[in-house]
Amino acid sequence: MDAASRIKILPPEEARRIAAGEVIDRPAALIREFLDNAIDASSANIEVSVEEGGSKKAEVADDGEGMNRGDLELCWLTHATSKIRGLDDLNTSLTLGFRGEALAAAAAISRLEIVSSADGREAWRLETGPGENYPPRIEQARRTKGATVRALNLFGSIPARKRFLKREGSEAALCRQAFLDKALAFPAINFRFIQDGKLKDFFPAVSSKKERFASALLKTGDVNFLHEINVKGAGFSAVIVIGGPELYRSDRRQLFVFANGRKVQDYSLIQALEYGSQGWFPNGAHPVGALYIDIDPSLADFNIHPAKREVRFRDSGAIHHAVTGGIKSFFHNYFLKNSQIKDSNANSQDAQAQGAQREEGEFNFSHNSYRVTRDTNAQEKFSNNSFAPAQNHWLRDHEKTYDINLSNLREKQFNNISFTNESAPVYGNMRFAGRIFGIFILIEWGDKLYIIDQHAAHERILYNRFLSLPVPKQELLAPIPFCTESDEEDAFLEKKRDELSRLGIDIEKDENHSVKNWRIEALPANWRLGDAATVKEILELRTAGENMAERWAASLCCREAIKDGDYPDDETAFAIGREALDLPDPRCPHGRPIWTEIGRDALYKAVRRN
Repeated sequence: MDAASRIKILPPEEARRIAAGEVIDRPAALIREFLDNAIDASSANIEVSVEEGGSKKAEVADDGEGMNRGDLELCWLTHATSKIRGLDDLNTSLTLGFRGEALAAAAAISRLEIVSSADGREAWRLETGPGENYPPRIEQARRTKGATVRALNLFGSIPARKRFLKREGSEAALCRQAFLDKALAFPAINFRFIQDGKLKDFFPAVSSKKERFASALLKTGDVNFLHEINVKGAGFSAVIVIGGPELYRSDRRQLFVFANGRKVQDYSLIQALEYGSQGWFPNGAHPVGALYIDIDPSLADFNIHPAKREVRFRDSGAIHHAVTGGIKSFFHNYFLKNSQIKDSNANSQDAQAQGAQREEGEFNFSHNSYRVTRDTNAQEKFSNNSFAPAQNHWLRDHEKTYDINLSNLREKQFNNISFTNESAPVYGNMRFAGRIFGIFILIEWGDKLYIIDQHAAHERILYNRFLSLPVPKQELLAPIPFCTESDEEDAFLEKKRDELSRLGIDIEKDENHSVKNWRIEALPANWRLGDAATVKEILELRTAGENMAERWAASLCCREAIKDGDYPDDETAFAIGREALDLPDPRCPHGRPIWTEIGRDALYKAVRRN
């Protein structure tokens, strides 16, 4: 070798330590790798123990298949594995580990001890570590069937790496998170987590993923707020655990994706969980849940990240579509089944009378539209955001429409509160009780008082109608020209042109200029936004994914619905309230509840009446 050459071959031991640093960057990585081996060994009980954040000791004990002496002699060597024999095996392997790195990496940067027995009668102990300080040693030991793998003094031979570890509490929390990731993915296994000699977590085996999710992540452990959805496609199946609208967070920290038992970072599938539940949670809120995918290994590549945190799917779009569709369908059916309002005091005559009226088609509130107009001389708070659909507007149907003059205020208003008299509209044992604060409609039904947000209710009614009826277009006398700012926006407009047309938006390329020049030639009837706002609203649909129609409908209906401070007459307010109480999904398109209720008993208790 030329003495002047700048390129040198690293000594094997130094190369081994550097390579180990890619796999094991902190104690939590050791725990993750040891847990993978314990699960692959078909263990029914797994215990994790850490001391001083895992840097002093990181240990995983199991009751799995174990290893004999011959296995122990080889298991700590680089790329020693029982799970594959060649590159082609990666296309069929269903194990969490497969590259033979974990134990070799642990031996390169810590003192590694393994005690194992394959039959419960004969057990062996292996001790090894970095360099010549810890030559491999194997001796007989005592242990039941399974294995205990222990890493001591992590990074003791690499002080520079050890200085970059966080405080003990933070490192222990990361170890616990690695433990939780595996516990969430394998609910049929008993898991224990011990920190500095104290039992911190114990998750007994359960029969469903939602039970494990509840015990691991919900403070109350109440599984009733969680639901399981099963979806499948070509080469994959998935279980979705999703919390109902009662559970939500302001961040995405309790949204997880697991692929073949591995927790993976996949933003598009986290997005699918959110897209599917869009409209069922308040604005700015995120659902709680996890996606568990079981996929044919030939359709996914788990070997693209040193720590196996990422995966590349051959057809991620099919998974995304199945997940989004499954959650949408679930929430629709969930509210259809569970949100029917039952009048406990209704008698059979009332029910028969209501049924007869509906069968004769005299007055079906589920299909009525509302029209609000304003006197231009009315009070200022009633002078904006007029709502007056055109003759063929998509907000109308061919049954009954109410014309309302909002300046015709009732004489009994007082401080934004109005009360009805004895002639108030009545339907069966449902009675219009008034309005309050210029926002809420009050309906008395049996022994309950329903308080209905008039804007949210009207918005959901219009939203449902928008998605079920054709949208009439209004051709523009002067098309709106605009330029896109990226190739992604161009591709979106090109790909979604037909879908946009079904939403009432006709766009065309300006063939006389570059492909980035477009023009809007038609919009939904009664469109009100200015040119710049219209272009912005259309281009923002690019982030809606498969929910483009729903996003567009929510935006449009929010502007068209009755606003806070609007004052519909009694008949119209009662009609809106009744239709709101008949909705299968009593939330506005942005996820807010439309109504709440107060029972007679609760009111009596509040004022201490017997």
